[in-house]
Amino acid sequence: MSPGGRRPGDSGTREAILSAARASFARAGYDATSIRGIAREAGVDPALVHHFFGSKEGVFTAALALPLEPAEVVPALLAEGVEGLGERLVGLFLSLWDSATTREPLLGLLRSAVSHERAAAMLREFLTAAVVGRVAAALDVPDAALRANLVGSQMAGLAMVRYVIALEPIASADHATVVAAVGPTIQRYLVGDLSGEAHRRDRIGDAIVEGDRRKPQTDDEVDRATRAAIASIEEEPS
Repeated sequence: MSPGGRRPGDSGTREAILSAARASFARAGYDATSIRGIAREAGVDPALVHHFFGSKEGVFTAALALPLEPAEVVPALLAEGVEGLGERLVGLFLSLWDSATTREPLLGLLRSAVSHERAAAMLREFLTAAVVGRVAAALDVPDAALRANLVGSQMAGLAMVRYVIALEPIASADHATVVAAVGPTIQRYLVGDLSGEAHRRDRIGDAIVEGDRRKPQTDDEVDRATRAAIASIEEEPS
């Protein structure tokens, strides 16, 4: 080993870091693993880890052969603004999973997560902290952690149903159909109302419209029925 804790040869150093990273992620999980810990296990200076991989997310991506780099993906998603963000996120997700070159490492991680709690924890932590968590944090909205978890759970569930279980017809549905169906839900998780108040208001509006349509009841009967429906909705726990 050369002075300063550096291994001779870029390829040997890089592989030593990756080997140490895989061991550390497997043993301690994503959150508890640090650049310094990886460097110490690999016998190199932490600066070398930054040199080769840039960040902990970069090491994780390379160690597990994942086909995305959060530092590049997240700014691209946010560049077009908040409107349509949910649809863009689902579209990116599908493009990665449906690509012949990137599907295998993702499938491998997902299958490992099903049977191994440590792998599941790594996937969960990576999704919420490095990918979706960054998006939610950048939006500066309340309950960012909850929003990130909701999006991560939706995406993981979609991947399981579409690519592992292969449940039809969602497994063979085209991108546009899946984006149109799932995107609005992701959008609400990211920036919408999570309290249910908007849904409650919509139901009150529906009750008023339904009251206006009721015939041949008298106006008093319609008003009483409408007020009763609205009162019932308003008394529901939030």
